[in-house]
Amino acid sequence: MAAAATILGVTATSSAAVAAQAGPSDRPVAPAAQSMAQDAPDAAPVEKVIVTYKSRTAEATSNSAAKTDAAEKGRKTGEKLSFERRLAGGGALVDLGGGADAKDVTEVMDAFRDDPAVASVEPDIRAFPMAVTPNDTDYAKQWDFFESTGGMNVPGAWDTTTGSGVTVAVIDTGYAGHSDLSANTVSGYDFISDSADARDGNGRDGDPTDEGDWNATDNECYFGSKAGDSSWHGTHVAGTVAAAANNNKGVAGVAYGAKVQHVRVLGKCGGASSDIADAITWASGGSVPGVPANPNPSQVINLSLGGASSTCPSVYRNAINGAVSRGTTVVVAAGNSNADVSGFTPANCANVINVAATSREGNRSFYSNYGSGIDISAPGGETRRATDTPGTVTTPENGILSTLNSGATTRSSENYEPYMGTSMAAPHIAGLAALLKSADSSLTPAEIETAMKDNARPVPGSCSGGCGVGIADAAKTVEAVTGGTPGGGGGGTFSNTSNVTISDNSTSVSSLSVTGVTGNAPSDLKVGVDIVHTYRGDLVIDLIAPDGSAYRLKNSSGSDSADDVLGTYTVDASSELAAGVWQLQVRDVYRGDTGYIDAWSLTF
Repeated sequence: MAAAATILGVTATSSAAVAAQAGPSDRPVAPAAQSMAQDAPDAAPVEKVIVTYKSRTAEATSNSAAKTDAAEKGRKTGEKLSFERRLAGGGALVDLGGGADAKDVTEVMDAFRDDPAVASVEPDIRAFPMAVTPNDTDYAKQWDFFESTGGMNVPGAWDTTTGSGVTVAVIDTGYAGHSDLSANTVSGYDFISDSADARDGNGRDGDPTDEGDWNATDNECYFGSKAGDSSWHGTHVAGTVAAAANNNKGVAGVAYGAKVQHVRVLGKCGGASSDIADAITWASGGSVPGVPANPNPSQVINLSLGGASSTCPSVYRNAINGAVSRGTTVVVAAGNSNADVSGFTPANCANVINVAATSREGNRSFYSNYGSGIDISAPGGETRRATDTPGTVTTPENGILSTLNSGATTRSSENYEPYMGTSMAAPHIAGLAALLKSADSSLTPAEIETAMKDNARPVPGSCSGGCGVGIADAAKTVEAVTGGTPGGGGGGTFSNTSNVTISDNSTSVSSLSVTGVTGNAPSDLKVGVDIVHTYRGDLVIDLIAPDGSAYRLKNSSGSDSADDVLGTYTVDASSELAAGVWQLQVRDVYRGDTGYIDAWSLTF
């Protein structure tokens, strides 16, 4: 008899609880997925210009001369021009002082162009991320994507890739049609051989529609099994992988530019390993007797299913090894038994990425399997049920929100619900695999796994038993395989332009709050400093991170008698969380000179 497999997701809430938490009024019905094309941002006003002076002129090498020239051009044009800093290429960045309209900018640039000492002048134009925060109505509830503690730093990867050109096979319960998935769904297959388990009146066929996996009575499947409603598990898993984004509804997928291929193997009472193995082979482009060839072989397979077994059965082993040999990355949920993963399959098979689940607080989820066999962790959620009201979930917001169906047994209307489980963690990793494969199509399954492990971050909370290398970091991993710049979920420049007095022989502090940037600060955090002070050698300047760590920018010097501090420092702040209150601390260590912090900034 073939071994049975069950789903590895845990329902987080009842339908009634979900209706109370996020009912129809919170999610207005929107048209089916629309074009992902985004209009370019409107042109931002020019606030600064870049002036390149001819070689051998004083302004080309002397900041003081450039500062004087900017002031002269300001008097000539009636603008409040100021030299801000020298660029790496030698150009001078000149601030227009704010309030300059297009005519003012033209006059300023003409004034510089008319100067025979100037080689060129150009506006300091702004660039914008090409991947914007999704406008999906429930995206703000997807903490698993962007929160710095328990999230996976997904938005930072979207500037580089959204998974286009990659297909992910979700080998699961099939597909309960959903408008947030339809645009990203390709043809799949139903591999359930037993027509009674399939509930569709026949055996294997080309229709992977989920007919429901409910059980009407206890012990219906095996002694000890419980009656329960349909889970629509495959649809939930698929939403985490590739729900459409920017369609003004619902949620977004990790790889929202990828395609999902539903391959049905789980029905009433789970699924047989013989069917699952054939599904793995077919999804990866292999040949299965009696089944038409797959017209859209998948580059990634998600298996959010499993059962107890002390060894990996040969039927799984052969299918998985065959899929990997064809270049398909196989991702498997570790299981929800709070036990060593070595006793559960296919999580204990070789050549898979074995995924444990973590909570919003960054701990190993209480249910997640663990052990040396875990490769990596990802958000799986962790909700709690009220002890006095059976079936009531007290923290649905800590689950993983995704696409679902409201039917108790057979299909009804589409909806969204939070689930928890390693079934929810695995599709985060399958989605990341799709992002990586899209960014570099030459990557092998082994290279994809290595990239994820090398760029994961330590589990910030507790993990007894072993959670692999830590929680996957999507932005950092994509950056590693492309050589680009990690997006970090937000970014940009944060400034404080309020003057802070630097009294003689004292310490002064200026603060600024960084918001909307997830994950850690970059290794090349730029700290712009503009301090007005006579005898700058008196000053010691430190950057203070939100956790209190200090980074020295400038030491005092008894021989540096020049005025003012105007420049940009680079700090390796990659160990610090970006979001929070940062401080510029300035200590005047000698008597006789005073000044003020005019402005300072952080560029992520």
